[in-house]
Amino acid sequence: MMRCFIFLFLTVLQLQGQEILFEGHVYDHKTKEPIPYVNLSFLNTLKGTSTDDNGHFYIDVQESFLEKQLHISSLGYNDTIVTAKDIYKSKKFHLVEESFELDEVVVTQSLGNSDVLNPVSSYSLTSGFSSSSTPWVLALYFPNIGAQKKFVSKVTVFFQKDKNFKRPASKFRLRIYDVDVKTKKPNQDILRKSVVLETQKDKDYVSIDLEALHIKIPKQGVYVGLEWLFVPYNWYATTLVHPLTNKKVVEDRFAPTFGGVYNKNQNYKAMVYGMGQWTDFTVKSKDKAKNFIPAISLKVSKE
Repeated sequence: MMRCFIFLFLTVLQLQGQEILFEGHVYDHKTKEPIPYVNLSFLNTLKGTSTDDNGHFYIDVQESFLEKQLHISSLGYNDTIVTAKDIYKSKKFHLVEESFELDEVVVTQSLGNSDVLNPVSSYSLTSGFSSSSTPWVLALYFPNIGAQKKFVSKVTVFFQKDKNFKRPASKFRLRIYDVDVKTKKPNQDILRKSVVLETQKDKDYVSIDLEALHIKIPKQGVYVGLEWLFVPYNWYATTLVHPLTNKKVVEDRFAPTFGGVYNKNQNYKAMVYGMGQWTDFTVKSKDKAKNFIPAISLKVSKE
């Protein structure tokens, strides 16, 4: 069975120089409490990390990285770009909570029938998506077809196991975005709650019931995003052959490996977020008839 890991061979050639420990804490600007699972990425590079449960982050980087811009992002907070040198000196940063208008509360006594979009079975998994350099968000677009009011009922995410990852579980964050009308890319988070899920050792999928949150699907549809967290809990090492030198090298990796499937429905579109921007992800089957997309199923309920 074919097994392809996206981002596995992404390589950045860097000038050799002194390596330093870049570390600190990220706090809430108002409450002064540490913020867990904040992603920090050096722009225009493939280098990044995340804060742990205590809001602490650390990563070894070349000293020249201190002159670069650092993108700091977390659900519920304003995306921020600062000079890495400022964080290196202070060892801390305060994120400002994102302000937004509360959506109208939707009260439903009963929902009618439901549909499962992009139904996936374990047998249909062909390969996977993994990350080794910087935290990414992998997102799949689900169109809203028809005039009925629809709500997000359940999200199911499938995985592929990696023999090098020895822990019984790994963590990732679920994101749900509305769609920018002009660019057709993910826009604002409509899942305002930070939902961090864990994989299960005896299962190749995880499901979460979101019906109680009454998330209405906008007319333009939604993107369901899977966000890697570069925390020690998810770390493992793997040995691979370098594509340029043909020598074996040990590479830091971060679980989970999200499953992927080929789907001929052109309505489903995959995108990745990294280095501060969304980009299309397009891989086609050999016959060009199917697209390779994340193995995410979305159950929607209708009024």
